[in-house]
Amino acid sequence: MSRRTRPSPLPPRDGVDATRVVVRADGCSVGEVLSAAPSLAGLGAGALEDRARAGEIVDIDGRMLALEHPVRRNSTIFLYRDLPDEPPIPFDLPILYRDDNIVVVDKPHFLATMPRGRHVVQSALVRLRRDLGVDEIAPAHRLDRLTAGVLLFTLHPQVRAAYQSIFAQRRAVKEYRALAPARSGLADTVTVRNRIEKTAGDLRALVADGEINAVSEITLLGPGPGPGTDTGTDTGLYRLVPHTGRTHQLRLHMALLGVPIIDDPLYPDVRPDLARLPDDGDFTRPLRLLASSLAFDDPLTGERREFISALHLNGAAR
Repeated sequence: MSRRTRPSPLPPRDGVDATRVVVRADGCSVGEVLSAAPSLAGLGAGALEDRARAGEIVDIDGRMLALEHPVRRNSTIFLYRDLPDEPPIPFDLPILYRDDNIVVVDKPHFLATMPRGRHVVQSALVRLRRDLGVDEIAPAHRLDRLTAGVLLFTLHPQVRAAYQSIFAQRRAVKEYRALAPARSGLADTVTVRNRIEKTAGDLRALVADGEINAVSEITLLGPGPGPGTDTGTDTGLYRLVPHTGRTHQLRLHMALLGVPIIDDPLYPDVRPDLARLPDDGDFTRPLRLLASSLAFDDPLTGERREFISALHLNGAAR
């Protein structure tokens, strides 16, 4: 069992959590650690001094830290960072269901599940916190930023572990739909089994030797609607059922079968021109992958729940 991370002593500010910086070496001061943190790139010495004077740089117990204060390896520092300049994602975040414990949304393409790197305010988590006025909202699982569809959040910490366990223990039934080149041999379900690994700093996941940790069922349902492919081949509509949850699993498995998902900027090859489009405000080429349904037995009530996306594979609502 993994060690549970203690919550931040600083509350969210306008829906955004304080930044957590872990000290990786001994013999450093608070200021030295923060100046070298990649997540705080662009935050200058003056801005750090302002935060220290305002008491907005603290340790795990909420004690204020001076910039010259020495810190130990593996200790944690918290502060609020400046928000990046982000192109607004021009799609709504519809709520499919809400009760006292959970809220289920239909996440559009290009919207991150939660803040990461350059994508902070333009995330489903921050949007929901701001729209609902509930800072305790947290995701029970995640979807890639480029993947649209059904996404479940918990509304308060007391139920978070129960709902997260559905996904950790693979008790949730998830189906996806994808558009990709049609291949008649996939009309009968094909199961892909291999080992996927993804290393920090590498954009793509890779197949590796070793114990199998990624299993997907892939079925061609029929001709696909929407755009064709760059090669002019016919488009197929696929049902994808992941039995594990490795990063980029479905995208990599489709590419390995010779039917990469349409408008995938990473598989089978990296396409920087396609990846740059949303940063330039062009949202016309979404990855054609949709988390179309999610079903599970509610861990608190035992009730069977099923949620179905109302999005098309082009990202527009029906």
